[in-house]
Amino acid sequence: MKKLSYLKPIFNFILIGLLITTLSRIFLFFLFKERVEQTPDFWYIFPIGLRMDLILLCYLSFLPAVLITFLPNKWIKFTNSFLVIYSFLFLFLILFVELASPDFVKQYDTRPNKIFLDYLIYPKEVVGMLLKSYLTSIIVTFLILGVVIYFAFKKGKKYFHTTSTEYKFKLIAFPLVAFLLFFGARSSLTSKRPINASNAVFSTDQLTNTLGLNSFYTVAFAAYSIKNEGNTKMYGKMDEAEAVARVKKYMIAGPNDFTDAAIPFLHVQQPDSVLKKPYNLVIFLQESLGAEYVGILGGKPLTPEFDKLSKEGLLFTNLYCTGTRSVRGIEAVVTGFLPSPSESVVKLGNSQQGFFTLADALKQKGYETSFIYGGMANFDNMASFFNGNGFTDIVDQTDFESDGNKYAFKGTWGYSDEDLVTKANNYFKSKGDKPFFSLMFSTSNHEPFEYPAGRIKPYDKKPATVNNAMKYADFSIGKFFEMAKKEDYFKNTIFIVIADHNTRTYGKNLVPINKFHIPAFIMGPGVPKGAVYNRLASQIDIPPTLLSYLGLPFETPMVGRNLNKLDPKVQGRSIMQFNDINAFRVENQVVIMQPNLKPLQFEIKNDTTLIPVKLNEELAKDALAHVITAGNLYKESKYKLRNTKK
Repeated sequence: MKKLSYLKPIFNFILIGLLITTLSRIFLFFLFKERVEQTPDFWYIFPIGLRMDLILLCYLSFLPAVLITFLPNKWIKFTNSFLVIYSFLFLFLILFVELASPDFVKQYDTRPNKIFLDYLIYPKEVVGMLLKSYLTSIIVTFLILGVVIYFAFKKGKKYFHTTSTEYKFKLIAFPLVAFLLFFGARSSLTSKRPINASNAVFSTDQLTNTLGLNSFYTVAFAAYSIKNEGNTKMYGKMDEAEAVARVKKYMIAGPNDFTDAAIPFLHVQQPDSVLKKPYNLVIFLQESLGAEYVGILGGKPLTPEFDKLSKEGLLFTNLYCTGTRSVRGIEAVVTGFLPSPSESVVKLGNSQQGFFTLADALKQKGYETSFIYGGMANFDNMASFFNGNGFTDIVDQTDFESDGNKYAFKGTWGYSDEDLVTKANNYFKSKGDKPFFSLMFSTSNHEPFEYPAGRIKPYDKKPATVNNAMKYADFSIGKFFEMAKKEDYFKNTIFIVIADHNTRTYGKNLVPINKFHIPAFIMGPGVPKGAVYNRLASQIDIPPTLLSYLGLPFETPMVGRNLNKLDPKVQGRSIMQFNDINAFRVENQVVIMQPNLKPLQFEIKNDTTLIPVKLNEELAKDALAHVITAGNLYKESKYKLRNTKK
């Protein structure tokens, strides 16, 4: 053990860091005890918090461990100076954001996040506000930080100086030290994905969940997310008022329908007919189900169940997704938000709370809301986004494992699609007469294409192929409706089966438009059987179209169109984001915008051939307006309902 004394600075750094974050969490718990105790199993915040704190501290300890190990003993003076400065710098920052947390939580109902960083842009205004409203807190904070600085000078050598140790021994010990720090930072050896903020989600209370995190983590995550927010000005500049006006041209809502100037697109959408008992809504989002795999859309004969079921409702034959990732599909189908060169809002820091979703709108109408997924909901930050934006229940792989039921198959990405539909059907039955909204998200149609044997007649000889996975996904769609039709909730529910995106989006064109073609059908009371919508449409048109069937008026900020009300004379349009290239399509004309280049326009022939044509300047401005608007709505937090707290 004496030989390991050279690692004392790392041990002390982790222990002091844990002391700061744990004491802060305990303080926050007692400060908000009345609210936190209303959450079942609220005590989870402490073991979750310990895990999240260790992730942060082990990650920060890796650089000191490398220097302590590999710098020769003759450099020990430099090493010790670095260790003292490094350790106190990060402990100081950790302490600072924890001291700032109580007042921030009181103001924003969550731990410090991107708003905390945004304040740094306006130091004059913020300092004035703090001095007027939080003078006592500022005095206490500076007193505590002053004591810390004093101890940094007095005790730095004692706690953060390493000792001379045989170089050979340090090299031999390093693999073990590195493994322990790696394990602590990743917090798992079995999961394909490192632990993230979604793993702290265990309740329906956003504040309680964030107490399981630490404030340095939430601020660092917000700072990291900034790089993903994209620069909408990469395509050009436009005045915000002009951009808004141009986007409104493509909406159904008229000038008198908009309800709040501060939220530019907020408007009331009336239902086709008002119902005393509104319908439930279930979205069955299909992983990677491109139109090229759907028989009824002219694709491969892999979807007999989808083809048959689509004839019982409204089939969309000319629908295009907005992107190439699941989070982009979720963004479009659940929020109706415009695609942009930014990351999907599911992953961005400023949309983790108070951002409009269908769940948000329906929850305010008395609906119970849920997300049901066979995999881990922390993937792509889904759990965090959903929990903060209207989804009451998040049912994922851990719930499958703990409910005591036997399921068909658990693969790399979680439980199979037939297990998902079985779980969902049982969940919906349990709701009785309560109105509910649910997003179901499939997993089976994803590499390595695993599914239980004996369910389908393989299309390919090799079992694990995309074609066979498509057939199995289709089998599960059929199984879901076979079960649902036997239940009472079926006759009072609007269902949609829709893809998030295609499997692989590639092609010779700047934007491979044919790879954005996706299937969807809506089924339920009031939906005409055997109907076909052949006009060009975008994924962002789906949410407002779904709301039109539910029998209630809704106020929403969505810019998509209710396709049931779209005038036949109005041209169809779709918007597609392919990496940092944006395609704005109106009928057979598409404007393609690339970063820092003049936009190009093409005439589309059969989705695969793009013929260059002269640029229509007005159409190009409309294309730019949609991207500029997406950026402005996000950055200015203007994509919400009036009574949404942000």
